[in-house]
Amino acid sequence: MEEDIKRAIEVLRGGGVILYPTDTVWGIGCDASNAAAVRRVYEIKQRADSKSMIVLIDSTAKLGYYVDELPDIALDLIDVSDKPLTIIYSGARNVAPSLIAADGTLGIRVTQEAFSQQLCRRLRSPLVSTSANISGQPTPANFSEISETIKKSVDFIVRHRQSDMQKAHPSSIIQLGGGGLIKIIR
Repeated sequence: MEEDIKRAIEVLRGGGVILYPTDTVWGIGCDASNAAAVRRVYEIKQRADSKSMIVLIDSTAKLGYYVDELPDIALDLIDVSDKPLTIIYSGARNVAPSLIAADGTLGIRVTQEAFSQQLCRRLRSPLVSTSANISGQPTPANFSEISETIKKSVDFIVRHRQSDMQKAHPSSIIQLGGGGLIKIIR
């Protein structure tokens, strides 16, 4: 795992794109503050840049750096969630502009999975995390289901957990609105 982390960080810091395991499904990722790298992820996914992608961070302590106001309920929801939870926050900032939706929102997940958590911690930046598939195609449940097209499009493929055949599932997604409003997206 350590060699994968070192190599992935080197690629990410150089503006590259990686294929890596997350706390949910395998993801295509890059440094979320690097606009050119984010643009490449959109190209790899063949996804319109009007469709936002989520980012991973390694701790709740960093949330305030990426959103103007952190609703108290967000920390409570993260604490009580028994599975990976992506929260869409208003007032997004400090990431590549194309990651921020037209309404100023950004989906952020605090990862609890050791590998992706270490990537975020050592990169010292959020990590784009979007499923490892072409937009509109089924989400791969594990590494063996990822298409060769995706594999050939990235700069580095993490070896850690490639043989894990446990079926992975996407995170729950909720959006926090004004006045404590919670909207369930998925």
